[in-house]
Amino acid sequence: MSNNLELNQRILDMAEGDDEFRSELISAIYTGLMELQTVYAQGRIEKDKVKIQQIRHKIKPTLVMFDFDQVAVSLEEGREILDAQGFGLAFESHFLSFLILMDLVLLDVKRLKE
Repeated sequence: MSNNLELNQRILDMAEGDDEFRSELISAIYTGLMELQTVYAQGRIEKDKVKIQQIRHKIKPTLVMFDFDQVAVSLEEGREILDAQGFGLAFESHFLSFLILMDLVLLDVKRLKE
């Protein structure tokens, strides 16, 4: 995961001094991460591996572009657990860790909006 300074610098570099674009970019990142958390949770409740796979693929470019490495690693771990064991205790443990990580990441991005 990027630290807040690195994430902010990457966003500033992309915005090239355009404060409106910077704000829109931060909002888009935040919205994408919120969607990831929501859809991942829905996939868990519904035991829908396809739903989880689709949101992983949808958010992957954002994770790579903005160096959310810990989130990407967590998603990969979840994929491996689902492939090997399905929706069992190991996935539940992973999911709780994922939620904690997402809360931290979302807080970091939210702070950039302020």
